[in-house]
This record gives sequence, structure tokens and C-alpha cells, in this order.
Amino acid sequence: MAYETALKVLQIEADAIRDLIPKVGDAFGRAIERLFACSGRVVTMGMGKSGFIAQKVSATLSSTGTPSLFLHPAEAIHGDLGRIVKGDVVIAISYSGETEEIVALLPTLKRLAVPLIALTGHADSAIAMASEVHLDVSIREEACPLRLAPTASTTAALAMGDALAMVLTEKRGFTIEEFADLHPGGRLGRKLLRVEDVMHKGTDTPRVGPTIPLKGVLFEMTKKRLGMTTVTNDEGTLLGVISDGDLRRLMERFGASVLDLPADQGMTRTPHVIAPREIATRALALMETNKITALVVVDKDRHVEGVIHLHDLWKTQMV
Repeated sequence: MAYETALKVLQIEADAIRDLIPKVGDAFGRAIERLFACSGRVVTMGMGKSGFIAQKVSATLSSTGTPSLFLHPAEAIHGDLGRIVKGDVVIAISYSGETEEIVALLPTLKRLAVPLIALTGHADSAIAMASEVHLDVSIREEACPLRLAPTASTTAALAMGDALAMVLTEKRGFTIEEFADLHPGGRLGRKLLRVEDVMHKGTDTPRVGPTIPLKGVLFEMTKKRLGMTTVTNDEGTLLGVISDGDLRRLMERFGASVLDLPADQGMTRTPHVIAPREIATRALALMETNKITALVVVDKDRHVEGVIHLHDLWKTQMV
């Protein structure tokens, strides 16, 4: 019995989202244009369960390139309406479209000339009629066995809010680098760390000149313990890389006398490199693809800024 109820709930809510697809049309397009042109913040509001959905929509907008805040309608009618300023756009979520606290705010929103986008289930409701753009999020039925608790209706509103946020993200050209800047903490933050956040730099960067004997290269590699070293000129420009594997192969082929050769005779002249502002997961992908354990970090002029090693990524629990 419990399984049957669970399956029915999931089916009803899935149908509620599926029914939104044909509703994405001209009104949705106008909402996107209004939100994209917003010079202020997107202010979301809703009461009760719709309020929680409005908070989530606001959080999603904020984290994907659209500045947003949630304003509780009950607090708004007691002074917090001052948080809304010229240039803002309001998204009101109310399935009935008659939420008293939001209806009470409609005259003020009109006076402030703040555009209103409404997500309701009733196109003839007060909030829908007062809005500049109305998005239909009506459902066939709630998933609650009593047909009372907001379930499918809140799911539909959330899905429509996510659709708005994701289209805006794409329209703004919001990048993974920008996303990383807004998500510095937690597991997601670790996945979005930049190369410069975890690389070895300064005196920790293995570095030798092109004329130093390979025995000196071996000493530098042993000292810095990264299994490789960069080879640079006097200006710090990358000329090549020598790994411990390169040294082993040279000694197997030519014997110990090879250690007297200059570094530029044993280096790889076209090593894989990465920029410091790249996402660290890209460094990991590059290492895995090329079966290497370290990458040289260079600026646009190929000046060496550091080295990122696979062990550095392990420490961040990225791998």
C-alpha cells in the first residue's frame, strides 16, 4: 500500500512537470526578456509552501548569474517593502493567485513601476491579472491523498522557476569559472577550485636552467619531490620539462654518463601546460588523458607560475 501511494505521488508530480512543457511559449519568452533586462535584483515572494519555493528559486538565480533576494510578503507589508527599489523585477508565486499578503502589495508595486511576473494556477486571479507576465503553472491534481497539501503545485512552480533560471544562465553566457567564484565552499567548492588555489608556486616550484647538467636536474627533482622539473630561461619562460621517467629512460639507453649532459638535451620541449585560472578538474582531466602526474602552470606568455601535481588534487578530496 505504501509503495502504491509513493508511486502515485511520483506519477502525479511527474505529470505536473510534463504538463508544463506545452505552456512554455510567448509568455515565458517575455518573462525571460524582462528578467534579462533587469538592472536591479529579481525579488521573489510567496507565502507558506510557495514561499519556500520562492526562496529556492531566488537561491538558484543568485548562484547562476542573476542577483536575487527573497522577500516575505507578510514582512513586506510591515515595512520590508523598502527592499524593493526601482530597477528590480518581482516574481510572485501563488497557486491560487489570491494570496492576501501579495494582493495587498499589488498597488505599491504598481506605484513603484516594478514589473511583476506571476506564477499561478489561475489566469483570472488577482495576482495574475495584475502581472505584466503570467506563467501558467496549473496542475490536474495535488499528489496529497487528501488533495489538500501543496505537492504537485509546488513541484510545478519549482520546475518553472528552474527553467527561468537556466535559460537566463545560458542567455547571460554564465561560465563555469563564474560559477566557481560563487561556490567556494563544500564539496562543490572543492570541485570548482582553480589551479592557482592548489598548485606549488614560488620556491616550491622545481626549476632549472637549460645548461645545468642532468645530475643537477636530479638534485632539484629530489629536493622538490614532484617527480619532475621545469626548464626555464633567465626570464622564467618555459623551455621544457624533465620527469623522473625521462631520466630513467635516458640512463637505460646511454648509461650514467648521460648525467653530464645539459638539461636542454634531455627535456620534453612541448609539455602539457595549464593556466592558473583554469578549474582544477580540467587539470585532472588533462593528466588522466595524457597519463601524466603533473602539469606546468604558465601565464599567457608561457612564464612558469607553478606546478600542479596529482597529489595536490588528492589532498582536496577531488579524486
